[in-house]
Amino acid sequence: MDFTFIITIFLIGFIGSYISGMLGIGGSIIKYPMLLYIPPLFGLAAFSAHEVSGISAVQVFFATIGGVWAYRKGGYLNKTLIAYMGISILVGSFIGGYGSKLMSEGGINVIYGILAAIAAVMMFIPKKGIDDIPLDQVKFNKWLAASLAFIVGIGAGIVGAAGAFLLVPIMLVVLKIPTRMTIASSLAITFISSIGSTVGKLTTGQVEYFPALIMVIASLIASPLGAMAGKKVNTKILQVILAILIFATAVKIWMDIL
Repeated sequence: MDFTFIITIFLIGFIGSYISGMLGIGGSIIKYPMLLYIPPLFGLAAFSAHEVSGISAVQVFFATIGGVWAYRKGGYLNKTLIAYMGISILVGSFIGGYGSKLMSEGGINVIYGILAAIAAVMMFIPKKGIDDIPLDQVKFNKWLAASLAFIVGIGAGIVGAAGAFLLVPIMLVVLKIPTRMTIASSLAITFISSIGSTVGKLTTGQVEYFPALIMVIASLIASPLGAMAGKKVNTKILQVILAILIFATAVKIWMDIL
């Protein structure tokens, strides 16, 4: 574990967590491919897909804590939405996180690629008028929200991604939740989700503790900074950034699979 390794892992964690806090995602959509591909570029030890998903799961747990704390004021956190989707995704992510031990590395990457592709398509669907709804008048189908969160949880638990990169387009496109409320609430839901996937990864021995610790430290510093930036950025710009990130990751993952 030399200095170059520590700095590389820290920067991956910092960049991913900053974007995580700003866009309301756990950050695995960025950190998963970065952890998989960047260390070998610098001649450092390469992580397996199982190790990357384990480190990602632990890191997301701490990144989302920082983001939620930064959004705690201003009415951005929809407690009903968080409760329905959070409990459902927790159950699903635990099942996925535990079951991932039975899957091959190729299988984990395929699941990740499928989730990213679905999320990318949804982000490019027009979202008109959702940001005109006052935050205290937001309504949604509770059982549809819970069902979709359960399905996302299973897939996300498998890849240790917590699923926020898929939750955000679902909340924007299907449930019609305003952008800033989506970002804040998805961070809280992702925190709950990451409990399930983290426990699943830890109990099956899929976590490299030292790299995970470096990523956690980076997350606690960068995630609140990203959340503060997200409050100031135009909602349309936030949507475009997220769409581009998800699309680029989906393309990269599928290029490697195929």
